[in-house]
Amino acid sequence: MGSDETWLTETLYDDVRMSIKVDRVLFDSQTDHQHLVVAESKRFGRLFTLDGVTQLTMADEFVYHEMLAHVPILAHGAVRDIGIVGGGDGGLVEEVLKHSTVERVTIAELDAGVIDFARTHLADLSRGAFDDPRVEIVLGDGADFVATTDRRFDVIVVDSTDPIGPGAALFTPEFYGNCKRILQPGGVLVTQNGVPFFQPEELRSTMRIFGGLFADATCYLGVVPTYIGGFMAFGWGTDDAALRTVPLTALRKRFDAARLDTRYYTPELHLASFALPRFIAELVEAARDAPDQSVGPPIR
Repeated sequence: MGSDETWLTETLYDDVRMSIKVDRVLFDSQTDHQHLVVAESKRFGRLFTLDGVTQLTMADEFVYHEMLAHVPILAHGAVRDIGIVGGGDGGLVEEVLKHSTVERVTIAELDAGVIDFARTHLADLSRGAFDDPRVEIVLGDGADFVATTDRRFDVIVVDSTDPIGPGAALFTPEFYGNCKRILQPGGVLVTQNGVPFFQPEELRSTMRIFGGLFADATCYLGVVPTYIGGFMAFGWGTDDAALRTVPLTALRKRFDAARLDTRYYTPELHLASFALPRFIAELVEAARDAPDQSVGPPIR
């Protein structure tokens, strides 16, 4: 590397590093809660790191946000009220609002600084979504929000960081149990669960808890190039097992009716994303069938 080159190095893993060469750093700030950096890269475009961990790049964010948003919404088929825990960068809410049937989106975000910087430095990601009249922003701890709110949601999406630092509270039995409490009957909880090849315990822990909470507990997959290690897992929990097996014809009809312009998601991929490679399926099944006893007996 030349002395005039700037590289951002991922610090998520102790024994694996990925570095991205950046042309310039646009924003570098320590908020009350987190260290935020925004930079420009020739390969990945504008990118955002949080406490040294890459959160998104403009080159491939569409994979992550499309799969978090459209899989539960189109599987459910009648979503009007959505809760988002985290998601302060605006990418998920922008994707969710593409569904005209969605009447209200509530974002529970810990750090006002994340939203402030996203409005300024990631405007091409959120595209004004924070100012949509359907959106309400609740600042504060997401775990406290789900524990105390009297609202009910058709879908809850946990767009969290990994379970380190402030994000750790969003992976506990208490948190997931409270998420279920505020789901409408037949509602869906979807979570960010990391890369199983490198982070098996993150998925294992969530599936152990989901196994004691939901009649249908599993995960689905996407591939985000920036998140090294292959498949990324999205936790899936619902008491309506039929939602995971909505026929392709119905998914196509809902997709066409929503008039979505996607780059990754398709109805065919939606169904295929629940087909798990054996090493992930075995992890999920073992954890789900030995549920966390703190959340009660498994529901079957």
